[in-house]
Amino acid sequence: MQLDINQILDNLPHRYPFLLVDRIEEVINTEETKQVIGYKNVSYNEPYFQGHFPDEPVMPGVLILEAMGQVGAILLKLQPEFQDGKRRLIYLTSIDKVKFRRPVKPGDQLRTVATFLKRRGNMGKFALKSTVDGETAAEAIMGFVIASALTLDMEGKQ
Repeated sequence: MQLDINQILDNLPHRYPFLLVDRIEEVINTEETKQVIGYKNVSYNEPYFQGHFPDEPVMPGVLILEAMGQVGAILLKLQPEFQDGKRRLIYLTSIDKVKFRRPVKPGDQLRTVATFLKRRGNMGKFALKSTVDGETAAEAIMGFVIASALTLDMEGKQ
């Protein structure tokens, strides 16, 4: 299964300039493995390159992590229990074991693999790895919570 930009917009609340997923290439949704592969095409036209850094443009690490988290959120939103039409947002609760291995620059294509690790009630974790041209750019474990509104009200939290 692949998702184009319109399907991504249906699954994420983010919009320009904060939408950091351009395409979902593959979704694996079996009993054993829940994984998605997504891409962010990095362009010099991104607004953050004006100041980070004008003479040596590098995608900020926090935005690499955000792109990774958005790919993970899409994986969660594609699960059968989220196909009921109810509004649910995925909030980041933790970032562990973060490693930045190489800079991400204009012209790069950031490929992120998000793998579902566990979920208990409205909380869970993803393992994420981003690469550029097969070389690891960043990796992390991210925790999340599922909520129905822009609050920290975690109804049904277990």
